[in-house]
Amino acid sequence: VQLQASGGGLVQPGGSLRLSCVASGSIFRINAMAWHRQAPGKQRELVAYITSGGSTNYADSVKGRFTISRDNAENTVYLQMDSLKPEDTAVYYCAADLIRVYGSQRENYWGQGTLVTVSS
Repeated sequence: VQLQASGGGLVQPGGSLRLSCVASGSIFRINAMAWHRQAPGKQRELVAYITSGGSTNYADSVKGRFTISRDNAENTVYLQMDSLKPEDTAVYYCAADLIRVYGSQRENYWGQGTLVTVSS
């Protein structure tokens, strides 16, 4: 199983970016999917997650600005980031709670990270 994140880049304050993360490989079912981020010198933090049923939760720092969504048919999770601020600068990682084979245990997988830089 691999998670491939993309969509990061350099954007000015107030701008927008859309991150994508595709899960591939032997997957029976994906439960929750999430985005985390790690800024320089800081611990990794949860940004947002979405359940298989579409329920979402956000960190207070991004509420009203970021939107997480998913395409279950494509095993893909998105993070629409609007009104970006310099403090949103970080490496963004996707994660998935999934079951690889029917009857097996749930496992957590992480993507490789994509850098988002918000600067003028």
